[in-house]
Amino acid sequence: MYRLRTCAVRLCPLTPPKHARSASRQRLAVGSAQRTFQLIRCYAAPVSTKPFLSGSSSSYVEEMYCAWLENPKSVHESWDSFFRHANAGATLGTAYQSPSALGVSLSALPQPSVEKLVEDHLAVQTLIRAYQVRGHHVAKLNPLVISCVNFDQAPVTMGLHQVGFYGLTESHLDKVFRLPKTTFIGGSKAALPLREIIRRLEMAYCQHIGVEFMFINNLDQCQWIRQKFEKPGVMQFTLEEKRTLLARMVRATRFEEFLHRKWSSEKRFGLEGCESLIPALKTIIDKSSENGVDSVILGMSHRGRLNVLANVIRKELEQIFCQFDPKLEAADEGSGDVKYHLGMYHRRINRVTDRNITLSLVANPSHLEAVDPVVQGKTKAEQFYCGDTQGNRVMSVLLHGDAAFAGQGIVYETFHLSDLPSYTTHGTVHVVVNNQIGFTTDPRVARSSPYPTDVARVVNAPIFHVNTDNPEAVVYVCNVAAEWRATFHKDVVVDLVCYRKNGHNEMDEPMFTQPLMYKQIKQQKAVLQKYAEKLMAEGAVSRQEYEEEIAKYDKICEEAYARSKDEKILHIKHWLDSPWPGFFTLDGQPKSMSCQSTGVEEEELAHIGGVASSVPVKDFTIHGGLTRVLRGRGALVARRAADWALGEYMAFGSLLKQGVHVRLSGQDVERGTFSHRHHVLHDQNVDKRTCIPMNHIAPDQAPYTVCNSSLSEYGVLGFELGFAMASPDALVLWEAQFGDFHNTAQCIIDQFICAGQTKWVRQNGIVLLLPHGLEGMGPEHSSARPERFLQMCNDDPDVCPTLTGDLAMQQLYDCNWIVVNCSSPANYFHVLRRQILLPFRKPVGTTKPKPSFPQLLFSTYFRRLIPEEGTASHNPAGVKRIVFCTGKVYYDLAKERKTKGLEETVAITRIEQLSPFPFDLVKPELDKYQQADLVWSQEEHKNQGYYDYVRPRICSTIDHTRPVRYAGREPAAAPATGNKKAHLVELKRFLDTAFNLDAFQDQP
Repeated sequence: MYRLRTCAVRLCPLTPPKHARSASRQRLAVGSAQRTFQLIRCYAAPVSTKPFLSGSSSSYVEEMYCAWLENPKSVHESWDSFFRHANAGATLGTAYQSPSALGVSLSALPQPSVEKLVEDHLAVQTLIRAYQVRGHHVAKLNPLVISCVNFDQAPVTMGLHQVGFYGLTESHLDKVFRLPKTTFIGGSKAALPLREIIRRLEMAYCQHIGVEFMFINNLDQCQWIRQKFEKPGVMQFTLEEKRTLLARMVRATRFEEFLHRKWSSEKRFGLEGCESLIPALKTIIDKSSENGVDSVILGMSHRGRLNVLANVIRKELEQIFCQFDPKLEAADEGSGDVKYHLGMYHRRINRVTDRNITLSLVANPSHLEAVDPVVQGKTKAEQFYCGDTQGNRVMSVLLHGDAAFAGQGIVYETFHLSDLPSYTTHGTVHVVVNNQIGFTTDPRVARSSPYPTDVARVVNAPIFHVNTDNPEAVVYVCNVAAEWRATFHKDVVVDLVCYRKNGHNEMDEPMFTQPLMYKQIKQQKAVLQKYAEKLMAEGAVSRQEYEEEIAKYDKICEEAYARSKDEKILHIKHWLDSPWPGFFTLDGQPKSMSCQSTGVEEEELAHIGGVASSVPVKDFTIHGGLTRVLRGRGALVARRAADWALGEYMAFGSLLKQGVHVRLSGQDVERGTFSHRHHVLHDQNVDKRTCIPMNHIAPDQAPYTVCNSSLSEYGVLGFELGFAMASPDALVLWEAQFGDFHNTAQCIIDQFICAGQTKWVRQNGIVLLLPHGLEGMGPEHSSARPERFLQMCNDDPDVCPTLTGDLAMQQLYDCNWIVVNCSSPANYFHVLRRQILLPFRKPVGTTKPKPSFPQLLFSTYFRRLIPEEGTASHNPAGVKRIVFCTGKVYYDLAKERKTKGLEETVAITRIEQLSPFPFDLVKPELDKYQQADLVWSQEEHKNQGYYDYVRPRICSTIDHTRPVRYAGREPAAAPATGNKKAHLVELKRFLDTAFNLDAFQDQP
């Protein structure tokens, strides 16, 4: 049963003043000249003479003393007397004397205890701190006046009636206390009566804004936040600001009402209950624009997305309305996507600042929060390309739901990228639409933390909770959030505590599971009505002006609705979130359908190889083992050969020399998981001194970025995908530490990389490097699961295309992604370069062997298929079997063939590009060896790897006239065995099968 509670939740006590006594003791040392003596610590002084000068009390006395040094009249007479006598040489126990300024002899009157005075001031300080730390616990945050937050049933320790907890009484309420430097509630006043102190603290921390910030370990940042919320009169709005806010609330509210009137039975995931989100976002954008930002990249899920598109991004209303037309035809190839998943890119004038600003809302799937790292990567890329090293011009805003923010691990992964050198976007404003429900799940069973925003505390991000029924409080908090980001370049969270007027969607019935909550929601007055009545009561706007504003926007919607009926075709490309100006033609097509040669002059490769085998920085000491590695690279270059590491180095280096930025990211990529890459050299004698030789290839080269990532796949792959979205003129690669580690990034692979273009007409050229190979190392570090990538390829296995001369390029253009498994460093070199030289962009998944096979590098193009080039190719009629394979298993097969003396009777052909399948190259091989039986051999198990993808395509190539046999491991649940002997037995078994010419005689 949904339990109604008031906001007066109980609070845990902070440090009680009578029990917070430190063991250290301090005293004042008196010098010979007044105002020239210094404070020293005397650990030998008798404790009994000064029991109150301990812990925080000593800090208080020092503060008072420093004030007295500046101006004796700035402190109470008792302190003035105390410091003057101490200065004259009196001991601390006798330093207090009656102030002569009283004009009468007070020796006969009872004197106030200095210790009691200090304790009272310390009690007030503790009370102030209690509000700063836990004021949000009793703030009026919930528009429904209910709470699911349980703060451990702690006793209430705030308010006028709770001062007794701190050792104070009601008689203290009208006494004046000096305010510490850790509060700004006094404004220009240095002291206030306790009653006024409590009133101002209540106004600052216990109204419609709750501030969580005291966990931040930076004093300047804490002081900055205190000043923003404690200073009297900070939340003042001009008449113009109030009228602007009302107009924005009108647009946010009437847009949803218009959609409801026109399409009451359509899912739209409306914003009802959180209409304040629209002025919140516009305020963040306005303030950021004022601070110099000219590009804002947003990510959000479906709720309120149409409203954001209409009233924040300013997508044409008719383009939104026509999306509801069931007869609208799709003009673009692909599946398209539902209207509340689409993105948008728009450059316009910000009306508040009169400055140009670009707004980009990134398209996303229904997987909540999956878009977070993508937005961050795109933001980082745009900052990189415009030279914005501090995030002053480009920023990101992420919108979250309360249940997803607390429940989705990708939120945590994304937060942990926020301050890493190669991933930071210099601060993100996070806005949580806190509906206080997740679909049908109550927060009390959806999270273990009090707030959905507690994950942000891990990066010291301040959290501003605000009641969305107070639009002015929302706008003020968003202004502060934008200023925080501009000042400190750190993340900040705005928690919009609201409600969801309807169910999960407009067709859903929420009363099934939250009856009491929705009874309360049905009684709620709309926030627009509340705010309009408030302004009318203030005289800020008349009822006629308010009604005219409503009529004005209603007319805009009706006119757009009429225009939307003229829309007959849906152009998804009009919803593109990341356009690439100049890369395509005006209608979005490639400028050509040909690819430049991927070959490079041998002289240039030799130069890059020389850089790869040297240390270009003087007086730089590298590890002795690395000296041997570099020497070995030099020897390969001299032999005109390359291993995998050197082939990759030459591919990167040649692209950099052409002005193409290369970014390689992933776990341990700087050295390489297998200690093969060494793109970052470390000085063995100087801490943090590094050298990246790749950045020393040519004076005018593009920069090379290689960065070890956090131990994250989902977040980092999403980030790199976003980085690759920003520009087609960069080679962006993500390497899995081991191929199967992409498992935890499957959401990014399935939802964005595989289907991104067909859903959102958005091309992307990201490269996935997936180490792959069965070597007896166990199930976990063997297979990159290529079968998953191949299963999601969009080509038809049962159709052999017309084998024309431009088939290869057309296949690449039509495919959703490219899957390769190179068996040589040369082909690896060429496929990396081809990725940039193609006239369009496609994702590439490349499984690559972990060992190194040095081979000649100086070929001129990527070979999709490497045919038999040995003895068997010279006498095709004598070949009895042709074995097709891919990847490093070729070397096992070639070795076994030589051992068995079958080099004349068995041909081995390597398919390097699995998808798109090279029908045009496979068919000549099949025609050449017409008398040979066909075998597919792989090291993977039969239900894994490439067999199920390759077999039907080979059969289609020859119209099913010859069967394709299998030579490989048997089906299994695990990718590989963990027993070395079993591994070798399996290897021998399938190699024997592959070269046993009678193995398949009994099979039909």
